[in-house]
Amino acid sequence: MSRLSRAQTQERNRARVVAAARAEFAERGFRDAKIDVIAERAELTRGAVYSNFPGKRALYLTVLAEDAERAAELPDLEPGRTVRSALAAFATAWLADLPLATERGSGPAPLGADLLPEVLTDAAVRIPFAQLTRLQAVVLGVALERLRPAPDGRLVRVAESALTTLHGASVLAAAAPGFVEPFDVVAGCGRLADVDLRDSWDPPHLPYVPAARPVDEPWDPPAVLDSLSGEPVRLTGDGVVTVLGLHRVGAVEEAVRAAPTADVTAVLVSGEPAELLPLARLVVADLRRCLRPAVPEGAWPRLRIVLDARGAVAAATGTSAVSDATEAAVRIAGGRVVARADGHGAGHAAAAR
Repeated sequence: MSRLSRAQTQERNRARVVAAARAEFAERGFRDAKIDVIAERAELTRGAVYSNFPGKRALYLTVLAEDAERAAELPDLEPGRTVRSALAAFATAWLADLPLATERGSGPAPLGADLLPEVLTDAAVRIPFAQLTRLQAVVLGVALERLRPAPDGRLVRVAESALTTLHGASVLAAAAPGFVEPFDVVAGCGRLADVDLRDSWDPPHLPYVPAARPVDEPWDPPAVLDSLSGEPVRLTGDGVVTVLGLHRVGAVEEAVRAAPTADVTAVLVSGEPAELLPLARLVVADLRRCLRPAVPEGAWPRLRIVLDARGAVAAATGTSAVSDATEAAVRIAGGRVVARADGHGAGHAAAAR
């Protein structure tokens, strides 16, 4: 048998760590799980665990993200064709993950039960989680708008209200088993389609958002995975590429609104990628899992989401140093970078050009 390469050995060890962690978290929960026990389960050293993950939370989020990605590939139901049916289908997919009261008994809590408590304990996680939840609302809201036969107002607030309801149902299902009636939650989310929340979109304006600078530069991005579709993509076509730190993810709507017929790619970066990008991976996978049976893919926003852990795509845009506050964008045309913008409103500036 041929010897494994160093990269193959690292990948095998990482997979063993994740599998061991999944078993440990499922048995003991996040709080009581121990890195030493995970290492023992994986038949590796404690150092081998830390060489792959900076800490227990990053490992926990990776386990949840991998499970969410597998769930997102399951066969879909027939998507909704109206805003009401799409909201109901989205809620149905979301609630499918919740345990029934009869399933709880004295057994272990669901694997994801510690996610929100962990988010609440640390602002370093809470702020990115809030921005990523806003990303979910933007994607769902714009998709709902595209189901309508003609433009009739923004539906992001409706999407935010649905997500608020569903997160509340998730918390209560764990804290008060038997209280949540899934059929009522689904019906309530569907009826949000008829609620007028006076929603509107106000784009950023000068002088707060400088105009994009015209440039003429080469564009040679690496191949990437679109986390929203789950498919590999090339970013060589015309469109807008906006680089967003995890504290600025909600700004993706600015580019999507300013260039509704163009391809927009949101490249998510972080100053702590090993710790925080697994959270982004989890949130986007959950969005894909619920959006697929809810909205036909033809109605999805023309948006790709790339998790840039190594900063390679950001570097291709000319953004070499990244943090959770990063906001930069480029406009691509004819295989060249033709405009560049930086700072708040960068995505809108590049898209509007």
